[in-house]
Amino acid sequence: MPDTLKGNPDQLRMNPDAVRFAKQFFDQGKPVAAICDGPWMLIETGAVRGRTVTSWPSLRTDIRNAGGTWVDQEVIVSDGVVTSRKPEDIPAFNREMISLFSKQSGQSERKVA
Repeated sequence: MPDTLKGNPDQLRMNPDAVRFAKQFFDQGKPVAAICDGPWMLIETGAVRGRTVTSWPSLRTDIRNAGGTWVDQEVIVSDGVVTSRKPEDIPAFNREMISLFSKQSGQSERKVA
């Protein structure tokens, strides 16, 4: 990966090349997964609007301001996007991510507790 596309989500969302790279996944209808602070990049691409997502709790207001619905659940699948809150959610996150990626779809929303 080029150095210009490395960094934490807060740094990456300020990098136009990284935002363009991430947005291409949505433009091409590819599945996407983000955990903890990862949804910051989803916000920058405009992909949160109309979706239900979860994240680290401090992103709640950012997600709502970007037109998304934030929920406090271990994993959410919404319109081709898998999101989770924290490292403890990784088993559920991985299960749903693998399922979504293997189907190359995800147009429905599922809430898993």
